Amino acid sequence: MGVRDMLWADWIELDNDFPTYYAIRNHRLHSQGENVLRLLPDRPGVVQSARHAAVELAHELSDFVTKRYPSTFTATRDSSGIIKTMNIHPMNVHLELPPSLLKDPSKLVLREVGQEEAEEAMRIAALLVQDDLALMIEGTDGRYYFQGGAICVPGFWRMRDKIGLPLDEIHTTGHVPQFQEKLQNSLERFFKRLSVQKPVIRNNYFMQIVKPENMRRNGTVPTDIPPRKEDEDLIDPLELSWSTTTNGNEDNFVHGRPAHPDAEPIVEPGNLQLRTERQTLRRLPLSGAIVFTIRTYLIPLTELGKEPGVPARLASAVRSWPEGIGRYKGRKNYEQVLLEYLDTCAEEQRRVGGELDNHQGRGYPF
Repeated sequence: MGVRDMLWADWIELDNDFPTYYAIRNHRLHSQGENVLRLLPDRPGVVQSARHAAVELAHELSDFVTKRYPSTFTATRDSSGIIKTMNIHPMNVHLELPPSLLKDPSKLVLREVGQEEAEEAMRIAALLVQDDLALMIEGTDGRYYFQGGAICVPGFWRMRDKIGLPLDEIHTTGHVPQFQEKLQNSLERFFKRLSVQKPVIRNNYFMQIVKPENMRRNGTVPTDIPPRKEDEDLIDPLELSWSTTTNGNEDNFVHGRPAHPDAEPIVEPGNLQLRTERQTLRRLPLSGAIVFTIRTYLIPLTELGKEPGVPARLASAVRSWPEGIGRYKGRKNYEQVLLEYLDTCAEEQRRVGGELDNHQGRGYPF
C-alpha cells in the first residue's frame, strides 16, 4: 500500500496553480453534473448515504484552509465558532455553508441532512481544494462503499463507473495489479482500523501523453453562456480532468476495456508529462466516514529532465516496473521515447558532473 503517517498540517496542499484548478473544477461541476459530483441515497440493509459526511467534510475543510491558508480563505463564524460563510479571495467567491452537523453539541447528537444541502456542501468542499474527494462509508457487511464525492479531475477513470462499489470491487474492476493476491485483505483491515487520530498519506505516479502544443485548441472560454462540455479543452489543455489523447472521448470510454483514442497519440518528449497523485486517508470524527483525497500534479518531462539526478532514477524505476505494473501504467505507449530522452538527459548530467552514481535509486517503487 505504501502508506505513511501524515502530519495534520499537511492534509491539504495548495499552490500557485489553485486558480487554474479552480477554473477547471468549477467548469466540470457545472457542465458535468452528477458525472463528477454525486451522493448516493441510503441502501437499507446494505449501507447508509454519505449526506452527513458531506456536510462534515465541508466544515472540516473550511476550518482547515482558513487556518492553513489565511491569505487565500477567510470565514465568518457564529457565536460558537461554527463557520457560516467562506470567502475565496483570489476568485472573489463567497460561499454559504450548511449548518453544522451537530444538532446538540453537548451530547454529540447529529441532525438530519437533506439531499440538496448535502450536495451543496459537497460542491463547496470541491471548490475549496485542488483535490478530488471520495467518501467511503462502512456497510452492514463490514466493507467500505464509495457512496459519494466530487471527482472532477481523475484523468483516467470516471466516477460513474465506480460510485456505489465496495472497496474491493473498485480495485478489481479497475484491474489493479496484484490487488487480490497481495493487497485486498490488508487494505480491508486497514480501512476498518483507521482511527480519527491517525491520518495517512501515499503517492503514486505514471506518465501521461497530451497533444503537442501546436495541436491544442486556441481561444477563450465564453463567459456569457453556461459552461459547456465542448469548451473543456480550452480551459484544460493539459488534460488534467480527462486523458482525451490516451483514452478518447470521455463519454465514449468503456470501463474495464482497452482505450480507443480518437487519433493515434503523438509521443514526443515535449508532450509527455509525469502525472503524480498525492492521496490522503482520514476518518471523520462525527460521521465515521473515511475521506479519500486525491491531489494530482502534472510535471512536464522536459522539466524533469533538468532536475539533478532525476532522469537516471526515473529511467531506472520505469525499467524495473513488473510486467503487470507496466501494463497498468500504459508503459508500451511511451516507453521508447521516454527512456531515450531520460537516458540522454542522464548522460549529459554525468558529463557535466550533475549526476551522481549513488542516485540510481533502488528500482520500483523507489
